[in-house]
Amino acid sequence: MARPGFLASAWPWRSVAYLLTGAVTGVVALVGIVTAAAVGGVLAIVLVGLPLLVLTALAGLPVAWVERRRLWLVDLDPAHGRHQPVTSGGLWAWLTTRLREQATWRELGYALLFSALLWPVDALAVTVALVFPVSMVATPVLMATIGGGEEAKVLKQWTVTTWPTAFGVAVLGLLLLAVGAYVLGVAAGARAELTRLLIAPRDADLDAKVVELTRSRVRLVDAFEAERRRIERDLHDGAQQRLVALTMALGLARLDAPPGPLADQLAEAHAQAGMALEELRELIHGIHPKVLADYGLEAAVADAADRSVVPVDVELDLPGRLPASVEGAAYFVVCEALANVAKHSGANRARVSGGHRDGRLALQVSDDGRGGADAGAGSGLTGLADRVSALNGRLSLSSPPGGPTLLRVEIPCTVSELTDRCA
Repeated sequence: MARPGFLASAWPWRSVAYLLTGAVTGVVALVGIVTAAAVGGVLAIVLVGLPLLVLTALAGLPVAWVERRRLWLVDLDPAHGRHQPVTSGGLWAWLTTRLREQATWRELGYALLFSALLWPVDALAVTVALVFPVSMVATPVLMATIGGGEEAKVLKQWTVTTWPTAFGVAVLGLLLLAVGAYVLGVAAGARAELTRLLIAPRDADLDAKVVELTRSRVRLVDAFEAERRRIERDLHDGAQQRLVALTMALGLARLDAPPGPLADQLAEAHAQAGMALEELRELIHGIHPKVLADYGLEAAVADAADRSVVPVDVELDLPGRLPASVEGAAYFVVCEALANVAKHSGANRARVSGGHRDGRLALQVSDDGRGGADAGAGSGLTGLADRVSALNGRLSLSSPPGGPTLLRVEIPCTVSELTDRCA
């Protein structure tokens, strides 16, 4: 509007169109809402009006839909609502989803405000800034036609009897019309911003992108976990079984061979095959331990505690199986924490505790060591923190000098499968 070419551009006309269509839409919305509410209230006694009352509650949906479409007249940015997609089909699923959404009630509130207050403001702005100046500009025409060249009414209030006065009023009307164009632009812009604030916020697209980014990260974590399990299964059922067979064959050959260089070479080969088998088993366990896939997080943490150099007390109580991505992230956090306890803390004892409460998995790993641990100093927890964050979880580390050290991880999740003791 600050540009010199505003009056010659299409924006004044777009502002007029926005405000005029707003007045028309407001009248239609007012009649529709009042009629539906009145008829529904009267017929609610015999239950016939209940559907009309429900429709009245949903009146904001079509009003908001029209309002978002009208915004393009004065605002070129796309306008989107904040309704959640309905995952299941059917009218009942759609209805229950919409009635539970905050966006539905926000749009109903906007519809009530629009039909009761905003559209009269739109009509008043158009009348004052456009209709009145146009009537003044038309004064000479009215004087020459309706007034017979002798007189004309200006805004039906003042009588003009001379031509110079009539042309003076027309010039004044032109000036007021130019001022009115700016007034209409301001009014239309203010109305559009109010509409955006209530039913089409500019950050709706950003929120949708954040949600989609979060979902894509979770899908990547799930795909990564599935790939880890596939690699573990292929190595366990393929390469490991071949190494077991090779180790057994070398052992039998070593027993059958007579003492001498050949027996020594077979003994060496048998030992090397045994070491390769142990390394492969450790590798498989590091990729995705079989106990985690078969028995869940509780058993896997107990197994990790048994293999720890530092004695570990486990107090983990889970009602059942958790999503595979959550179990995997939690397990490797515990393993990395216990490895750090053994390498750096000088602790005599460690403790793993936690459980599933209020829709979240909460785990704590503590030790009685010297403290001073730093998650960003190559402890291996940084990558695991990113992995937990991808699941909308949090990982925190408290390790003051002198100890104790407490690692806490929280991941929102649901129990996917109850155990026998919880069934």
